[in-house]
Amino acid sequence: MRQAVALLDPPSRECVTLPGLAGPETSDPADTPWNNTGSTATVFTGPDCDGDHYTLRPDRGHASSRLKLRSVVFS
Repeated sequence: MRQAVALLDPPSRECVTLPGLAGPETSDPADTPWNNTGSTATVFTGPDCDGDHYTLRPDRGHASSRLKLRSVVFS
């Protein structure tokens, strides 16, 4: 089942592990991220801002469903 999750007013310079996605052994990663903030978002493949990363530009930066993520930090 697909589910949309939004972070409302996310903190700056603080790693956020997406709700329900901390355990790679118990959940699939999120995909298709959109950044609707005024800050750059760096998304990570692992929880706790670990693993490979990809940067989404401010104001509607996005990536395809091929990008899998579990955490994010905003500049």
